Amino acid sequence: MSSIPPPLPGGTPAPVAIPVPVEAIARLTEQRRRLVEQLGRVIIGQDDVVENVLLTLFAGGHTLVTGVPGLAKTLLIRSLGRAVDLGFSRIQFTPDLMPSDITGTEVLEEDHETGRRKAVFLPGPVFANLVLADEINRTPPKTQAAMLETMQERQVTVGTKTYALPRPFHVFATQNPIEQEGTYVLPEAQADRFMFCINTGYPTREDEERVVRTTTGNDVPEITPVLTGPEILEIQKLVRAMPVSDEVIRYAVRLVSATRPENPDAPAYIREFVRWGASPRASQYLVLGAKARAATTGRLCADPEGIRFVARQVLRHRVLTNFNARAQKVGIESLLDDLLRDVAPDGR
Repeated sequence: MSSIPPPLPGGTPAPVAIPVPVEAIARLTEQRRRLVEQLGRVIIGQDDVVENVLLTLFAGGHTLVTGVPGLAKTLLIRSLGRAVDLGFSRIQFTPDLMPSDITGTEVLEEDHETGRRKAVFLPGPVFANLVLADEINRTPPKTQAAMLETMQERQVTVGTKTYALPRPFHVFATQNPIEQEGTYVLPEAQADRFMFCINTGYPTREDEERVVRTTTGNDVPEITPVLTGPEILEIQKLVRAMPVSDEVIRYAVRLVSATRPENPDAPAYIREFVRWGASPRASQYLVLGAKARAATTGRLCADPEGIRFVARQVLRHRVLTNFNARAQKVGIESLLDDLLRDVAPDGR
């Protein structure tokens, strides 16, 4: 059910968390600062989007970035691929894309020594550390499903053989929410593979003026890699090692439980407008996101503020509204705003 493995197999309780070294937190905050500085050479504004993309990277998850065309969604992920010393590939999802175009395929090749033919696997573009799935909703569900195993198990199965993907492995997908012709809505199981769903909004007038000024001249900003693959893996270990109290975990579970209309404690507007609530995976990602938020802001443990900071990104693609909500034009964003207002960390 979950893409996040338990601390110990067999249901054994996890050991008491040991506080992470302060110097490790300080080193991470400096690494994040340098990464933000490099991205800032190309990306103007969009501070919240950049922050959430980096939280995904440091937490070891995948992200779905939505927004109208021209808001630098693709540019952000491509720039991130240049700012980290990792393998990067871009897959342009189109209606005629086939699953083998993503994962790879086996071809017959003649062995020059024996003269016999043998099957040789040719890896697809998914065999990279950072994969940009551009406009993922433009390809049919059959091809979208080719990403399920890669995002869940970090592997590709072709025929009877399984091939491990490189580590770290992250999928950053983009989609356009306003154009519906020639698009295919992501199935719920596919969308649930993404840790975050990040909405990209329009820039401020000042930021847009800077965008126009800097992108209509001859200067091309240079991005220098500031993180390596082993460093990112160490950061992800550090994030998972961040302490979290039982109270914070209870708050995350209570917040997710409140999205389920069959829950008698759910608010009236959830029971009226929600068809399906979030699964326990949302609770896991709330806590993991809060850990990443704490680690990157110099805190020594996850806290309720971190839960609330990542709540919208974790829940907006996991809580499904019903016909009544669509008829009354009640959107998921307003429901989440009400939920965060009514479900407080102190249990009230």
